[in-house]
Amino acid sequence: MIALSGLASATEVRIKTNYGDIDVRLYETKAPVTTKNFLHYVKSGFYDGTLFHRVVKDFVIQGGGYTKTKDYKETSPAIINEAKNGLRNLRGTLAMAREYEKDTATSQFFINLTDNQHLDHRSETNRGFGYSVFGKVIKGMEVVDKIAAIPTGASDPFDEEFPVYPVIIQKVTVKPTSSETK
Repeated sequence: MIALSGLASATEVRIKTNYGDIDVRLYETKAPVTTKNFLHYVKSGFYDGTLFHRVVKDFVIQGGGYTKTKDYKETSPAIINEAKNGLRNLRGTLAMAREYEKDTATSQFFINLTDNQHLDHRSETNRGFGYSVFGKVIKGMEVVDKIAAIPTGASDPFDEEFPVYPVIIQKVTVKPTSSETK
């Protein structure tokens, strides 16, 4: 996408939840594989009607993998981990969730509630490889904080980090650039 000034504009998405909207700017240049993967899920409607199923006080909120009825959603194949891109897991950034193996991220993402340097790339091991940051909240951090304040408790199949009040990702959309709205 090219803005009127001739400079490349960053892609932005809106995560509409039942607690309010969260606007995110994606880091397409620094995390091209991760961004393309996320946008694939956004444009296909995959995230619509999913949950933020994990809330960990002073750490993260995580979503993008389970329906409102707590059913796991089948995903596309896993992507490579771009945690070596120099972006850090700071408050308000989005990163891909993964399993222990470093290249296992699919659809689930999290928003950092605080600076989580221990999630940054530190080594080539699975544990130290880190979590790929690919975006940043640019509007709606108060919504993120509202979600982070929800009490949690175990609810099959989830452990004690499951919000006791459902946090529904109603829709995720790519926001039009200023040149597309003229």
